[in-house]
Amino acid sequence: MTTTITIPLDVDTARLYSQAPADLQKKFQLLLNLWLRDLIVSPRPLQVIMDEISQKAQERGLTSETLESLLNAE
Repeated sequence: MTTTITIPLDVDTARLYSQAPADLQKKFQLLLNLWLRDLIVSPRPLQVIMDEISQKAQERGLTSETLESLLNAE
């Protein structure tokens, strides 16, 4: 089950997200869901959580080049 929330973003990020293909948007939603859950539930420092998310993404094949490409996609 899912629900929708509103999160303010800068104009460029919002534009890039809305222009991304639906399958890529779903991937972003999944990543954001996992990140927010970890951040809210865990008493660990943000940097530790971000490092773990980065490590998990790398283990799943996300390279820095792929991430850069996704972030710069228009």
